[in-house]
Amino acid sequence: MMNTSNGMISGPSSSSSPAANPQSPGIKTYFKTPEGKYKLHYEKTHSSGLLHYAHGKTVTQVTLAQLKERAAPTTPTGTSSSSSGYTAGSGFRSATARLLGTGNGSRALSFVGGNGGGKNVSASSRISGSFAASNFTTSITNTNFDGKGTYLVFNVSDAIFICDLNSQDKDPVKSIHFSNSNPMCHAFDPDAKDGHDLLIGLNSGDVYTVSLRQQLQDVSKKLVGALHYNKDGSVNNSRCTSISWVPGGDGAFVVAHADGNLYVYEKNKDGATDSTFPAIRDPTQFSVDKAKYSKSNPVARWHICQGAINSIAFSNDGAHLATVGRDGYLRIFDFLTQKLVCGGKSYYGALLCCSWSMDGKYILTGGEDDLVQVWSMEDRKVVAWGEGHNSWVSGVAFDSYWSSPNSDGSGEHVMYRFGSVGQDTQLLLWDLEMDEIVVPLRRPPGGSPTYSTGSQSAHWDNVIPVGTLQPAPCKRDVPKLSPIIAHRVHTEPLSGLMFTQESVVTACREGHIKIWTRPSDSETQSNSCPEANPTSALLSTSSPKDNKTSLSSKVISGSSFKQ
Repeated sequence: MMNTSNGMISGPSSSSSPAANPQSPGIKTYFKTPEGKYKLHYEKTHSSGLLHYAHGKTVTQVTLAQLKERAAPTTPTGTSSSSSGYTAGSGFRSATARLLGTGNGSRALSFVGGNGGGKNVSASSRISGSFAASNFTTSITNTNFDGKGTYLVFNVSDAIFICDLNSQDKDPVKSIHFSNSNPMCHAFDPDAKDGHDLLIGLNSGDVYTVSLRQQLQDVSKKLVGALHYNKDGSVNNSRCTSISWVPGGDGAFVVAHADGNLYVYEKNKDGATDSTFPAIRDPTQFSVDKAKYSKSNPVARWHICQGAINSIAFSNDGAHLATVGRDGYLRIFDFLTQKLVCGGKSYYGALLCCSWSMDGKYILTGGEDDLVQVWSMEDRKVVAWGEGHNSWVSGVAFDSYWSSPNSDGSGEHVMYRFGSVGQDTQLLLWDLEMDEIVVPLRRPPGGSPTYSTGSQSAHWDNVIPVGTLQPAPCKRDVPKLSPIIAHRVHTEPLSGLMFTQESVVTACREGHIKIWTRPSDSETQSNSCPEANPTSALLSTSSPKDNKTSLSSKVISGSSFKQ
């Protein structure tokens, strides 16, 4: 049970299973930031009798989806492997003409919809973040879901589960079970024109599109009215690792696989048609090939890397696609021209997650080196390393709803708030103030790096050409960022987070989700004076000659790296 009188969570003895008792002593029901206190509002979890027989075999993701008021009484009723009832007209032609066209909103690996606090928000509200949780197998009979609402969609083992985000009920309201494969990833499009707004990728490589509203209205435990693509792995039988709608793509979507390939599909095109692609010429190089036949679906194959693609994310305007993989590289592509723009290697090991800032200027990555990397699109370079996690970083996200208490509204002094979660069970929040970042301009061979503040893209043009994948930088050349808070929020390793207008949502790999409400307006205002907010972004870097040389009045010495 939860005892909130002293701000601590009380639980049973350590001999009890984590599934039966997701809470334990020592975890506070709040955490403090410079602007005020975040408080645990409610939780979503699974049945205490659930057996974790699939633990470690699947990577579960959580997506937040907002259903709008139904505009028309009709709902698509396509069959499992047919697209009858859908038009492959101008929508498809415009999407394929752009192939991966630009748009006005990111659907990729982002959480779109409600505010996590039971209050109404506009249909255009967006939530940024990504999740990886784990292991549910329970079924709840649904009631009436004909209207709008905000839901959590998550996969565990062989099932997809759906929870009402704004309900106090912890249990799912709907379960969908798959007989021959496990769902691995999913994405939601709130602006889908034909009702099919939910993508689901399976361990077998199969992909489905369905109507979320139609699934909620049906009382069975099977997919209803689904369209089926890459049936039985006919095009690619490696597991789906990440999936996304193309922003502004009129139903186009992309699916990343464990073999390093990414495929472009068109929702309104028959998914049962055969797609044949030429052999990959050089597995070590990026390449794009179109299907041999005009009626094929998928319509294109992108060979990204050798080894698994772990995560993909579109920039908010849909112009760029970021991928991170088992080989430890971040790759950023111009999605329209299908060209590699830039990228680079992690300090150590694989990269597991990535996320864009809302303005498309910065990219966060996290992975097995316990670091949060901040990439600048303008500089095509790592501009900061976040040090603070004690284990792998499994989720990163910018907080697009946060604004600096000291902001003058001119936009000249921009500060970003972002968060990260890791297998160390901690949530870390960071403030990134670009005026305080000291960017190394260049490092002459055998010499010391030179530094300058602000944007230096012109200097990089001579050193880092477009399309270059950079090696891992030296730790002394990269400024270090320290978190403003580090808080243990779960008993199990964390797998993801997202920010909503009124809350922060965290999830652990055992499938327990917590919603933390933001500080009240009055509390934020009372903490907005400079004296109450001393924890700005803290950056450090070191000169090869003096590891303790300070480069800024706010620079401190960063923690050491694991060797």
